Amino acid sequence: MIAYIVMIPVGYLLGALPFGLILGKLFGGVDVREYGSGKTGMTNVLRTAGLPAALLSLSLDMGKAALAVLLARIFFDSPGGEAAAALSALVGHNWPVFVGFRGGRGTAPGWGALIVLSPLAGLVATLIGLSAVALSRYVSLGSILGTLSGIITLIALAVLSVVVEGASDAFWFAYAEYIWFAVIGATLVIGLHKDNIQRLISGTERKLGQSALPAD
Repeated sequence: MIAYIVMIPVGYLLGALPFGLILGKLFGGVDVREYGSGKTGMTNVLRTAGLPAALLSLSLDMGKAALAVLLARIFFDSPGGEAAAALSALVGHNWPVFVGFRGGRGTAPGWGALIVLSPLAGLVATLIGLSAVALSRYVSLGSILGTLSGIITLIALAVLSVVVEGASDAFWFAYAEYIWFAVIGATLVIGLHKDNIQRLISGTERKLGQSALPAD
């Protein structure tokens, strides 16, 4: 229980660090929330402040969630605490208390947390997500497909870890407690891509490399 009491607020506060907003102002002199999607994630940073800022934003947003999971693992050795830290970091990123609860969609912190929770699931998500972006040039499509493939893989590994004898010694082992992070986290990430999904269906979604217009 102590792991949850400590790691939920710690994870949230780490996740709430608005790196995309800060980098947009440092590199582009803009508030990224006033352009494009109005979000603070890597894609909007790319469209408003350029590639170096976007790559740094992606790395930092992934890293803050990964750090939350690692802190739970190091100090509490609690799979449930790790999942709580990961989910809290994702929530903090999407609804950051420091900047009026206007953040991102959760793809980057979810990705970073997933890699630490299950490197194999993280690898699957990375390969599927990046391949989708490379083939379609739609970052949103890559985010959605990467998220779905990652959580399906994580759930499958967690189930296998329960039913397969000696699974705890296998490289693909995943704790059952990770499942609720996968389900809730993926629901939040994909749910916040609702407008992207509508634009993908209608053919109006912006592709990678297109500049951002002022937000509505």
